[in-house]
Order: sequence, then structure tokens, then C-alpha cells
Amino acid sequence: MVDVALILPPDQPPESFCRVAVAADAAGLDELWVWEDCFAQSGVAAAAAILAWTPRIRVGIGLMPAPLRAVALEAMEVATLARLFPGRLLPGFGHGVQSWMAQAGVRARSPMTLLREHLEALRPLLAGESVTTIGDEVVLDDVWLRWPPREPLPLLVGATGARSLALAGELGDGVILTDGHDVDVVAERMRHVRAARDAAGRPGAPAAVVFLGDRWGSDARSLAERIRSLAAVGATSVAVFHADEPGGAPIGDDRILESVAIVAEARTLLRG
Repeated sequence: MVDVALILPPDQPPESFCRVAVAADAAGLDELWVWEDCFAQSGVAAAAAILAWTPRIRVGIGLMPAPLRAVALEAMEVATLARLFPGRLLPGFGHGVQSWMAQAGVRARSPMTLLREHLEALRPLLAGESVTTIGDEVVLDDVWLRWPPREPLPLLVGATGARSLALAGELGDGVILTDGHDVDVVAERMRHVRAARDAAGRPGAPAAVVFLGDRWGSDARSLAERIRSLAAVGATSVAVFHADEPGGAPIGDDRILESVAIVAEARTLLRG
């Protein structure tokens, strides 16, 4: 059964997160995703607060840009949250929006090379191994975590293009697709991910988190049908945000609390 989630968009000030998170948890949503844009709120800090405010809902971070965080620090942050809140963290990683990375002075010479080396170092670090590597973008010398996660974490990779989709299939445990309005596009992207996973000899089906923009004012029944159609092409989780216009920016006002109720009703219809 597909998991149903709500997205907390960067249009919301961080101080508004608590009431939305508590409402989403109480409504029975499976996940709550924080959407980290430059230069809004920190995904890691927001996730930590939401996990502390709520007793059970899983919290995803979409996405943490590899150029913005050294892999050793990122492993420390992720491992700490995983140990504090076992089984509730869903970390997502990507190569970042390149114009933002340039603004921050961290744009990589090769974003795809950096993301590959980042993921190749991150997995063994989170497994408690000592990592030494000299890559084009990532260099580590006998780095290991004193407090690695007690249980394996899913490494989710944000992807849109063919190369990043292939990397998600090869090295990730799943993919995050940030534009889920077109079911045919999602289906095609999932074929890329599965093909790369099969080519790498990795067993099982990949997880797929799809971010779905829904028009504000649509009813829960139509939303449930859209989620069901995405699940049919491979989505394992659908995270919803509401916008005033198709393809528009997420709503950034108190209506997000009403979104909680709409998304929760859609989840109930899907479970029924």
C-alpha cells in the first residue's frame, strides 16, 4: 500500500512547522516531508524539531544538496537523528540547484561526480565502517562514526535526468521524483531507475517518493485517485503540496492546515 505524506514547503516560516507537524501526526499521515530550498530553512534542523514534536510520523528531508554539506558532517547529522528517532528518518540527497550552489560558492566541477562519490562514501560511513578515499570531489582519511545508526537507513536520491535516475538506481535505495503531476513521466523515470538497479545487480524494487502538486480546492476523492495512479507505476510514497495553480508555488498560508485534513481523507479513501 502506498504511503501518503504532506510536504512542508519552504514558503512556510519555520515557526509555523510545529502546529502543522502535530496536526499531520494526529491525522494519521504516514510521512511529513521538509522541502529544503536555498536559502530558506535547514532541512536537518527542521526534521530534528518535527521528530521531537511528534511521536510516530516519519520525516523526510528532500533534498540535501551534496555540495552544500561535507559528507563527513552529513553522515554525523543523519546518524544522530537516526539514533535519536529510530525508524522515522527518510534522508534524501541530490546534486542541488546549480545556480544556488554557485551563489553559495560550493558549485562542483562535476555535480554528478560529486553526488556519486558522496553516496559511495556515505553508505559505508552510516554502516559504521572506516572510510578512506581520494576522489575527484570527495577526500576522506580514515573517517568513521563513533555513533552510527543502529539500523540501516534508506538512502533516497533526488533525480530528474537520465544520469541522475541511473545513479539513484545504482547507488540509492530509492528515488525522489519532485514533479509528479504527469503519471506517464513518472512511469518512464521509474523504468530508468529499475533498469540501472537491475544492471547493478541489486535485488528488489526501489522505493519511489513522488512529490505531487495538487490544485487548492480539489477534493480528497480526486486526490486519492491521483495517488492511486502514481502507485500503479511504482510510487511507494506520494507527498502532496497544494498550489493555487497547476505547476504553481505551494500555498504559503494557514490553508496548509486545511491541506492536512484533505490529504488525511485521501489516505482514508485509499485504505478503504
